[in-house]
Amino acid sequence: MRRMDVGNWIREKGVRFAAQCRSRALGLYILKCLLGTLVCYGFYAALPGHQLYWSIVSVLLVLAPGHHDSVQLALARIWANAIGAAVGLAFFLVPVPAVVALCGGVVATIGICHFFALGGPTRTALAALVIVFIQQSEAQDWTVALERVGSVLLGCLVALALTLLFRAAETRLGRRNLPGA
Repeated sequence: MRRMDVGNWIREKGVRFAAQCRSRALGLYILKCLLGTLVCYGFYAALPGHQLYWSIVSVLLVLAPGHHDSVQLALARIWANAIGAAVGLAFFLVPVPAVVALCGGVVATIGICHFFALGGPTRTALAALVIVFIQQSEAQDWTVALERVGSVLLGCLVALALTLLFRAAETRLGRRNLPGA
């Protein structure tokens, strides 16, 4: 690119970014993410002996920025999270080297998500698989993996509750067609 082309490209991106920052949809998405983070952090702080910090990751993976298909997308991501968490727990229990089990879990998760035509939410499933499967400092204990499954599902439930709450508020306020969404 020539110097002028780069300058114009940067200027165009800056103008587009500034317009997107003023959109109501982006503000609502940020608000949903902050509320989800705070709620899940509240669970984590209230129960420090449990691995509920993974619910924060889960809630942020499930929340969708738009409002048009936010409920359907949240449900697909929750379904994907449940698949990844279940596969992670199942493969954690397989008595083979961890890397073999993890790779098997990756293949199984992708296959199951493909079977259910989940598409994009497959990435969420893979994240849940890793959250449940990988244990660094803890003793390799299935109860830790099971606790992480619960943490992932807690994040999913918080995300679903927020999605439904925001959807109801948008409907009640007559703002289903938010500009910039």
